[in-house]
Amino acid sequence: MQSEYNEDYYERGIETGMSVYQNYRWIPELTIPIAMVMIDHLGIKRGQSVLDYGCAKGYLVKALRVLGRDARGVDISRYAIENVDAEVREYCVLKEDFKGLSTVDFCISKDVFEHIPEDEVPEVLAWINACELFVIITLGDENGYFCAEGNLDKTHVTCKEAEWWTEMFAKNGWGLKHFSYRVTGIKDSYNDVSPKAHGFFTLRRL
Repeated sequence: MQSEYNEDYYERGIETGMSVYQNYRWIPELTIPIAMVMIDHLGIKRGQSVLDYGCAKGYLVKALRVLGRDARGVDISRYAIENVDAEVREYCVLKEDFKGLSTVDFCISKDVFEHIPEDEVPEVLAWINACELFVIITLGDENGYFCAEGNLDKTHVTCKEAEWWTEMFAKNGWGLKHFSYRVTGIKDSYNDVSPKAHGFFTLRRL
């Protein structure tokens, strides 16, 4: 799977038909405000530990660290990790190389779970060792993803509604603390066109 998340996926996704990414890069005016919204939404205090599951090139990790949080990241894409932002290179690693799975205060996983095959989701949920888990997922049903962009990424493989995900989390040891189709400041552009395009799940270990 990691080979699918290659240079074409991140840098030429639109022209190659692999994803909606194009010249995937650090955009501080976008990522730092999103990180601040997550901090406020979850109540992440200064110095608390955060794991970004599916960190790609580490931009959310960088933003969280700029804002004083002890953030680290893992990803399955060798290309992404080899091209991690230089300022957070020591904090982002391949998942297979991640050592010391001590419990972190928070795990954040944005735009990742729709990429995980349904039968592999339980393994991922068991692997995550956090007090609280915040997941943002592109939602859909048997007819496809609710937003057009969701159907353009060739690596999107699990297309489910919010209720299915809630049950999946519960069956695998994560109870729902809070759910919403909208968290102001994250993916706001979808709210009017596709109000149920994304699910924002805050979960705690059962």
